[in-house]
Amino acid sequence: MTDSKKKTPKKEVDVTESDAVRPVKKPKVKETSEKLIEQALEEELLPENGEQPVRLKTVTTDIESEKVDTNEVPTMAGVTGAEQDPEAGIQPDKIAEAVEPVVKDIPVSKSSNEEFDWDSFEQDEKKNTPKHKHYEEMYDETLSTVAVDEVVTGTVIQMTSREVVVNIGYKSEGVVSLNEFRYNPNLKVGDTVEVYVESQEDKKGQLLLSHKKARAINSWDRVNASLEKDEIITGYIKCRTKGGMIVDVFGIEAFLPGSQIDVKPIRDYDIYVGKTMEFKVVKINQEFKNVVVSHKALIEAELEQQKKEIIARLEKGQVLEGTVKNITSYGVFIDLGGVDGLIHITDLSWGRVNHPEEIVKLDQKLNVVILDFDDDKKRIALGLKQLTPHPWDSVDPNLKVGDKVKGKVVVMADYGAFVEITTGVEGLIHVSEMSWSQHLRSAQEFMKVGDEVEAVILTLDRTERKMSLGIKQLKADPWQNIEEKYTVGSKHTARVRNFTNFGVFVEIEEGVDGLIHISDLSWTKKIKHPAEFTAIDAEIEVMVLEIDKENRRLSLGHKQLEENPWDVFEGLFVVDSVHEGTVMEVFDKGAIVSLPYGVEGFATPKHLVKEDGTIAKVDERLMFKVIEFNKSAKKIIVSHSRIYEDEKKAAEAPAKKPDAEASRKSSRKAKTNMEKTTLGDITQLAALKEEMEEKENKASKK
Repeated sequence: MTDSKKKTPKKEVDVTESDAVRPVKKPKVKETSEKLIEQALEEELLPENGEQPVRLKTVTTDIESEKVDTNEVPTMAGVTGAEQDPEAGIQPDKIAEAVEPVVKDIPVSKSSNEEFDWDSFEQDEKKNTPKHKHYEEMYDETLSTVAVDEVVTGTVIQMTSREVVVNIGYKSEGVVSLNEFRYNPNLKVGDTVEVYVESQEDKKGQLLLSHKKARAINSWDRVNASLEKDEIITGYIKCRTKGGMIVDVFGIEAFLPGSQIDVKPIRDYDIYVGKTMEFKVVKINQEFKNVVVSHKALIEAELEQQKKEIIARLEKGQVLEGTVKNITSYGVFIDLGGVDGLIHITDLSWGRVNHPEEIVKLDQKLNVVILDFDDDKKRIALGLKQLTPHPWDSVDPNLKVGDKVKGKVVVMADYGAFVEITTGVEGLIHVSEMSWSQHLRSAQEFMKVGDEVEAVILTLDRTERKMSLGIKQLKADPWQNIEEKYTVGSKHTARVRNFTNFGVFVEIEEGVDGLIHISDLSWTKKIKHPAEFTAIDAEIEVMVLEIDKENRRLSLGHKQLEENPWDVFEGLFVVDSVHEGTVMEVFDKGAIVSLPYGVEGFATPKHLVKEDGTIAKVDERLMFKVIEFNKSAKKIIVSHSRIYEDEKKAAEAPAKKPDAEASRKSSRKAKTNMEKTTLGDITQLAALKEEMEEKENKASKK
């Protein structure tokens, strides 16, 4: 080799210090040959003494003509300098020796006009190229073949905010959506994952992979294996549903019940959505392909051990620290460290509690005392108020019956009201002690919850911690001087309170009630029910008729406020007097007839027959004759038919007068004869009686 050129049979090489190759003519050798030559040169030029290797970038061969034009070989600038300078690392002699055996085996076409035989070239190349099999093995190892619809293993080589790039050893990498790895938030570059080959190339030449389908293919077998082996698996919580959550496990949608999320009640399910957690498969429905998982099962074993330790040392009266686990309307559940106990609402405070939330809050830590538990220690009754002194112990010892106290109404019931004197000390005001009135009334009519009231102590039992109160005692009893205030015959105004079938209950003043009998409502009207005469809450004038102080009752009357009109009616409605009346009501036994002055009369059905034979109807006005008047019974009997019957008899009376005289004489004679006969019979009977008495006297003497 010279400074400018070096001729080599059938080959030309151009190498520069900057590794740039400037061929004079473009190579027409197949690309495979160039790669093989390049590999061979790199192997041959590796220095033995650890020096920098010579990198031959391009080897070109001109095979257009049978002879190689040496004038066209490019100059290798810097070779001479490389020989003189050892640091350059380029040894031209070695380059020539490495290139020569490879290039000289390349066949050269004899004529440029003839077509090049590529098949023979490739066969000769395979036979003559050194380490050809070794290169093929290296090629097969670096580039694998994949089949569509096959599950293969790949390596994550890159991750973006939306995609994961996976290398499966194919000529191109595959891209998988990051959403398919939601169950595994710890995925990182270098992790090995299973993917399903959907297509070797899409329209863009991209390898299509799916991690979700790869998981789903063997997911059912993996889930069943997890149940059999009691394995812990990882799942991604996709969303919440009624009663629990939907979890992605091996690509299968499993159900996580709300009660299986944690040992503590869950108040907000939404905080778990999007989380990856560990689970155990607890149930599989093979028919419907349903899977149920549990996170609670993972921590129950540890809690069960704690529970046994706590239960073993439970004793009544023991004070423990617990956490408020759940609050209900009837009490509070306390977590004692794996064991639950209940504080009933009545054991939260000595005072009145409407709802436990007034005393405690969720997750609050507090001390409680064990009140009781069953034999198995599964139900534990706890108390909170028992840790403080009872309020009754601090009640004023000088407090006694008859004293006045003030308090606040805390509870209302139909039968009375509970008044809190101090916290935890209450007294009952019965509804009967709220008013002197005897009417059945509700306690809500007198007071309501929150009212501040003053009352009198009626009973006081410190042992039983009970107290009864009254508020009517703050007023004087109206029955103490009832005879002076409501004398018999006095008139008053009362209010109607209630009705009965036999009368009206009225209230003259609070605590003073009376009864107006139905017969004392009106002199003239026949009242079937008091509602026909008055109404509830209406005012009515009354007169005191009688006083029963012992039973606290008054007999009252309303009609007594007026004079008895029947004294006047006795002179107006005399028997055989005729008056105009209106038929008010007709029934089977007769009809009610309205007469003048508001009086009502009664007519039987036969007295309602008119002269033409028809029966009088309701609201029909007719003339009626009084045939009976009863003042004591306040009853008037009238008749319409008697009017025209009497007129007819009066017309027939003159013609029948002689016949009547003759009949009277004959009856007198018959009566005389009858009397005589009767006297004779009596005389004979008297004589017979005397004769019999004489015989008896004689027999007795003998």
